[in-house]
Amino acid sequence: MALWCLTSTTMADSNTVTLHFVETSDVHGAFFPYDFIERRPMRGTMVRVSTYVNKLRKEHGEGSVILLENGDILQGQPSCYYTNYVKTDEKNLAAEIVNYMKFDAAAFGNHDVETGHAVYDKWISEVQCPTLGANIINTSSGLPYVKPYTILHRHDVRIAVLGLLTPAIPNWLHENLWSGLRFEEMVASARKWIKVLKEQEHADIIIGLFHSGWEGGIATPHYLEDCSRQIAEEVEEFDIIFYGHDHTENQVHMDNGVLCLDPSCNAQKVAHATITLKLPDLAAKNNRCEIISKSGEVVDVTNEEIDEDMMKRFQPQIDSIRAFTERQIGTFLTAMRSRDAFFGSAAFVDYIHQLQLEHTGADVSFNAPLQFNTEVKAGPVYMSDMFKLYRYENSIYVLRMTGKEIRKHLEMSYDQWVNTMTSPSDHIMLLADRSWNDKQRMGFKNLTFNFDSAAGIDYEVDVTKPDGQKVRILRFSDGRPFDEDAWYRVAMNSYRGNGGGELLVRGAGIPLDSIPSRIEYMSERDQRYYLTQKIEHEGKVRPSALNNWHFVPAKWTKKAIERDRKLIFGR
Repeated sequence: MALWCLTSTTMADSNTVTLHFVETSDVHGAFFPYDFIERRPMRGTMVRVSTYVNKLRKEHGEGSVILLENGDILQGQPSCYYTNYVKTDEKNLAAEIVNYMKFDAAAFGNHDVETGHAVYDKWISEVQCPTLGANIINTSSGLPYVKPYTILHRHDVRIAVLGLLTPAIPNWLHENLWSGLRFEEMVASARKWIKVLKEQEHADIIIGLFHSGWEGGIATPHYLEDCSRQIAEEVEEFDIIFYGHDHTENQVHMDNGVLCLDPSCNAQKVAHATITLKLPDLAAKNNRCEIISKSGEVVDVTNEEIDEDMMKRFQPQIDSIRAFTERQIGTFLTAMRSRDAFFGSAAFVDYIHQLQLEHTGADVSFNAPLQFNTEVKAGPVYMSDMFKLYRYENSIYVLRMTGKEIRKHLEMSYDQWVNTMTSPSDHIMLLADRSWNDKQRMGFKNLTFNFDSAAGIDYEVDVTKPDGQKVRILRFSDGRPFDEDAWYRVAMNSYRGNGGGELLVRGAGIPLDSIPSRIEYMSERDQRYYLTQKIEHEGKVRPSALNNWHFVPAKWTKKAIERDRKLIFGR
């Protein structure tokens, strides 16, 4: 969709104003044109977004461009980890990026909350633009923890920007990360604040800045994880809704006139909208600006030039991050590939299973591949490889579960993961045509980071059986009998242990509010820290699959795995 805009001269002559709104979302530390994890150039990134925005500012005037950040900027690349947890005596790098690029407002993302109070409170204090979150409530005061909205004044136009965050935080994160906070349902919060913006602030334009996907995700009786579409349909006073969280590019002009834009992730694209308004007759009392037109598109910025001034400004930080990530911590004698984990027991997830069992002494370990298609090659292992092996800053938990709950947890995992085969020619993986361009699914019907396998037990997964009946646990791997009525200690990451992915809740059948009473252990440090220690201690590592589980019947599954591996990964 082409963007229509008016020059500043035309604005003055015709008494109209054209404003440009640019949104970034789910940047995940993609600040510089170098992937510190893969150790190679990176497409997009904020140094190219900066060039795109600067061109708009030069062409239309700085006052006509509004730059908005929509959350999940504090987690992802090692650049975030380094500034959040290692080099904490300096300003947070994400805050400095926001300040350098002159963002006008920033919203919270769930991965920003995941960093914990010490990190995000420091970030809030260091950014020079308002941090927004109308439904993030301080439990002591009952008021929003940060500003619910901001009013921007541009060319006599009052622009309101309202920030909202998905309320599903308690399903993913332990309360110690968001102590003193609660998260209101988004639709009700939007209705409440839209009234303020209309009746008290007399806003000419109302912009939603929502860290919540289009639709779907976790659904409870109290809220939806992804409800940007619902707000657009039911709270019609918004002119534009910029959203994110689901990493899926989208642009929709609703029948009711609301323009909705999602630029996907990793600063490869931005959402760009324009609104043209007629200014009021100053002689007329209580006259408001009139919106003449609006349009929008998602713009690919990967071909923009790099902002060299920005690179020079941040070169010392870039050098420090590279030194941190390029430190060798050990040697792998064999390679590990995340794609192997979808088709059976694989070293990529089993090495983490081993760590969790060794670190906790648990009976059983749950773990899923947190990367879709990455590889830690044989040879020197660097700190950067730890971000391939373990993507997030999760800690390690141990929960008490019965044998039956363990099996039911796995049943839900494999029901989301594998198809029920009715003939040898069927897919073994549960795929969906619509998801091939979805960066969170890449062809799978469901989210792959919820594909838990287990270690410590031997079991088989019969893909000819119906959902809920695929998993047969044979014994513990040390030969002990497995009893569905007995209680066991189960190791998992903190995301899963707090209810993330709902495998404990909808799968195992453990009520969400009773999960905290099941937790016996929470590690002090993140999973990546203990993996680094393990590799440094072992020195030369030969990662291998535990081979404690497999798909059956083999006469069907072997060929089906070969077909689907080639379909999904090309080999």
